[in-house]
This record gives sequence, structure tokens and C-alpha cells, in this order.
Amino acid sequence: MGIRATMIDRVKLNDALELSRIVYGMWRVGDDNDTSVKHVQAKLEACLEQGITSIDQADIYGGYTAEAILGDCLKAAPQLRDQIELVTKCDIIAPAGRHSHARVKYYDTSKQHITESVNTSLQEMHTDRVELLLIHRPDPFMNHHETGRVLDDLVQSGKVLNVGVSNFKYHDWELLQSAMSNRLATNQIELSVLALDSFVNGDIAYLQQKAIKPMAWSPLGGGELFNESNADTAKLKQALERVGEAQGVSIDAVAVAWLLAHPSNIIPVMGTNNLDRIAALSNAMKVDIDRQTWFEIYTASLGHEVA
Repeated sequence: MGIRATMIDRVKLNDALELSRIVYGMWRVGDDNDTSVKHVQAKLEACLEQGITSIDQADIYGGYTAEAILGDCLKAAPQLRDQIELVTKCDIIAPAGRHSHARVKYYDTSKQHITESVNTSLQEMHTDRVELLLIHRPDPFMNHHETGRVLDDLVQSGKVLNVGVSNFKYHDWELLQSAMSNRLATNQIELSVLALDSFVNGDIAYLQQKAIKPMAWSPLGGGELFNESNADTAKLKQALERVGEAQGVSIDAVAVAWLLAHPSNIIPVMGTNNLDRIAALSNAMKVDIDRQTWFEIYTASLGHEVA
């Protein structure tokens, strides 16, 4: 395949869980024109060639179809399973797929739903465990004692090796953690050069204080960096292009490197169906972002210098 890709570093979330420094996200796998086993396997192999071993899923992705698309691949190529860490999520119920009967979109962190969701995820992905289960959204109707107990029980059963959360504020984290014996491993939140709030609203500060490494969803701003009609991002793109041109990489690699440079050890979750882009994910590891460069990009996104 030509020049060997830069290998992705690894990061420990706790004594039992290690992920690749960049995670491959499969939230759009069902949107691909080609969801064949062969094509999905090619994506996984392109990740593995760079050392990207961690694969991010959720029961709701693709209208509750994405896990099965991955599972068909793992069933056909079972040798891949022990080379990857599976991350999946539960608790969002939307009127689609197997939950098409739902009257309203809602969250369910009950023992029954979490247990059923995990069992279904294992069946869909043709595996006997997931390395990391995340509660997808904070549930305002959560009984934290019930939720914490079932998460602990799932770890005890071996079906789930570690648990964490997604989109939680620190008070949501503390509430759930107070009812658990296992420690929450991570919080997957929105972070990018276009989503800066968590750097100043206490989200990142709390995780740093607790030595919890955050995962970042939508690390390229949902594609807005590449939206030529968005005049609001012009200065930011110029800043990214300056760094990219100086270091021989594209602006997406710079945007990911900007997250990687942060001392909280952010783990970006990258989602693309394009094999060439997957093969280039490791380019972010080549980029040097020093403090002034980090702030150049930060202020370009803010639209003004810091106070």
C-alpha cells in the first residue's frame, strides 16, 4: 500500500482499558452506498494498518442498523474481533427501527432497557463483550441507583468490560458515579475547533481534575470546516491552512492535532466512509501544535483575541 502510515499512539483510560489515540466512529456507516462485508472490512483494515484499534458504535446509529452492519463483517472475518476494542452506547429511544412503536423520542436508563440493549448489541455485532459501554445522553428521569447497579452487574457479567458516559455534565457524572462501585472511564462530548464551550464551561476542567480522558465526537465540526459557503469559518480555515501548509498536511489533520495537543488527552472519534480519508487519519499525529499555534487556532475560531 505504498508508504507506511504513521502509527497511532495508545492511551490508557484505566488499568483495564486502553484505546487508540484516535477512534474510528461508525455513526455514518449506514449512510454509505456500500455496506457490504468486503467494504466494511476494508475500512477496519485501513484503521488497523495505522494502529487505530478502537471502534465507536451506538445502538441508535443508522436508525438501529449500524451495529448489525459491523456485525456482519465481524461474523465473516472473526479474526478482526480480537484486534479491536468495541465502544457502544445506549439509552436513546427514537421512533425508528426496532423502536418504531415509540410515541416520542426519549431516554431510558432503566435496568430492563440497558440490559436488553446490551444483549441486542452483542447479538448484532456477533461478539460476547464490548470493551466500553457509554450511557449516550443524561436522562432527567434516571434512577441513579438502578442505573448504577445494572452497569455494575454488566461489568460483573463480563458482557461489558468498562462503562462510561456521553454528553454528561459534571453533576450528571457525580450522580451516576455515586451509585456505582466501578469507576466511569470517560465522557464522550462534543469538542472541535468549532465547538469550544467545553474548554471554558467546566467540562474539560472537571475531567482533567479527575484524570479522566475525554472522547470527542464530531471533531471536525460536523463537516462545517469544509463548507465553502460558511463565511463564519473563513478565518479559522485560513489559520488551519497556514499550519497545514507549513507541515505538509490537510486542514482536517491540523484540526484533529489541535485536539490531540490539549493536556487533557482528548481522544477524537473520527467518522468517514471514504477509504482514502480513513487511511489519512494518522496524519494528525505528524502535526506539531505548540502553545502559540494552539491559541492562534483558538482565537481564529473565537473571532477575537483572548482578553
